[in-house]
Amino acid sequence: MRKYSRLVLKLLAGFTILAVLICTACTGIGYIQYRAYIQKQYNDTAYQVAEMFRGYFKEGEMERYIRLASRYKEGEIPGEALEREMASGRYLELQQQMDRLRGYMGANDIYLAQIDVQELYDFYLEQLEKGMPADISNWNPMTYIMDSYVEPYRFGDMGGMNPEYIEEAVALARSGGRSDSYFISRSAYGYNTSAILPIVLDGETAAVIGVEIPMSTLQKALGDYVSHSILSMMVVTVLCLSFYVHILYRSVIAPINLIAKEAAGFVEEENQISEELAGIHTGDEIQTLSESLLKMEIDINRYIDNLTRVTAEKERIGAELNVATQIQADMLPRIFPAFPGKEEFDIFATMNPAKEVGGDFYDFFLTDEDHLALVVADVSGKGIPAALFMVISKTLIKNQAQMGGSPREILEAVNDQLCENNEAEMFVTVWLGILQISTGKLTAVNAGHEYPVLKKAGKPYEMLDDPHGFVMGVMPGMQYQEYELSLQKGDGIYVYSDGAPDAVNPQEEQFERDRLLAALNKDPDAAPSQLLKQVKDEIDLFVGEADQFDDITMLCMKYCKS
Repeated sequence: MRKYSRLVLKLLAGFTILAVLICTACTGIGYIQYRAYIQKQYNDTAYQVAEMFRGYFKEGEMERYIRLASRYKEGEIPGEALEREMASGRYLELQQQMDRLRGYMGANDIYLAQIDVQELYDFYLEQLEKGMPADISNWNPMTYIMDSYVEPYRFGDMGGMNPEYIEEAVALARSGGRSDSYFISRSAYGYNTSAILPIVLDGETAAVIGVEIPMSTLQKALGDYVSHSILSMMVVTVLCLSFYVHILYRSVIAPINLIAKEAAGFVEEENQISEELAGIHTGDEIQTLSESLLKMEIDINRYIDNLTRVTAEKERIGAELNVATQIQADMLPRIFPAFPGKEEFDIFATMNPAKEVGGDFYDFFLTDEDHLALVVADVSGKGIPAALFMVISKTLIKNQAQMGGSPREILEAVNDQLCENNEAEMFVTVWLGILQISTGKLTAVNAGHEYPVLKKAGKPYEMLDDPHGFVMGVMPGMQYQEYELSLQKGDGIYVYSDGAPDAVNPQEEQFERDRLLAALNKDPDAAPSQLLKQVKDEIDLFVGEADQFDDITMLCMKYCKS
């Protein structure tokens, strides 16, 4: 007990008397300032709560809700649309987060409401001319989106505004920012300070986040201060301060000043460890503090050294990933038209990786003057391991194809090669087709890949239920089945990876093959480059703000020879 009580005794001996005298004097002098300070703190808290609630929304999410409310108010959409939105998992999640925030921060109410600024401003000008009416309960300028009150407004409900809020709300709405002042009111919600945070959309205030914080502190007995005794005790306070400052300076203030000085010097002198801290021997908590500060300085220097090394390593890895991304992109044919001298066909392909590097790949190349090889493949996994296996697979397929042989022979040989020393147990799905340019005969093999899509001249794209073999890289000695297609002028084939039909939207719905066919058939006679763009646009529109979790690779070839 004696070991830890010396500093406490020193402080209590002086500050017990000083606290009584100084607090008595300061309370009387600072009564008004203290009241204003508390009011501002509560109002700042209200705006902090409003900003925290705004932070719960994903990018574009709040704007979508605001536009829904505005369209509903204008009669463009029915109430059933809002009912569906309120029943969605994301809306309920936001409502729960709002309720938890209200409870945690002790707020009376938090709400998000669409507001017609021009309507509000016109109403305010009208009242300046006529005088504010006593009852404006039937005037409802706000369309509620979300409300956390005990009996909350529902999405689409109309709500009014307290008269004392109108002038402040007009100023906030027209400025589009937070007010420099704060306001307090007594209403049905109690004695509160209010925050009205404008939400700016398309350069104009489109909605507000409102927060009501109870002013419970100001309901305390600030008037209990005895002001008439302050003047009589000020002289005593000055004398006592002089005496105890002398005592405290030698035993407390001087050592603390030294600690503060050395702490500031540690920052200014770029983490130079102080030797003077070791010279403080007060035998109490101040000495403990100086020793802790000295240890902290040493630990900070060690931490900075470690952080510097970790940061450098992260930068190195990031740079290497950028190089890997560029290398992978350079391995895929990206110059179109690919064969300017070949007018018998038109070809285009794209690959959009889900990460910095991907496992999908495509390829097309001439094995001789009359044969064009087409490849689309998807390696298991993602990231760097998939990218490395992709490089191996692509290289082996191309090398084997250029040596000659049918698609079946090519994949069987490559499969055996991939199975060798494949301790990671990775695999790849492959669709390989070889087109005889002069005749339009396409010989193909499908090793566990997605079904291709075939278009005959004058007809829409249709799924081709081709024979499927097993994936490559797992079992040596696999045998694959070939099939043939006879292409005529205007026929086309579209091959893709599973990232296209498996793409999901925020509601976790998949794009699926039916939507893929519909996207292809929006303009089935379009050139391959335009066709792939229209499919990717449809996927992006469907996915929306959801993250891409898989590589999306597409290849389209149209036969043009008569």
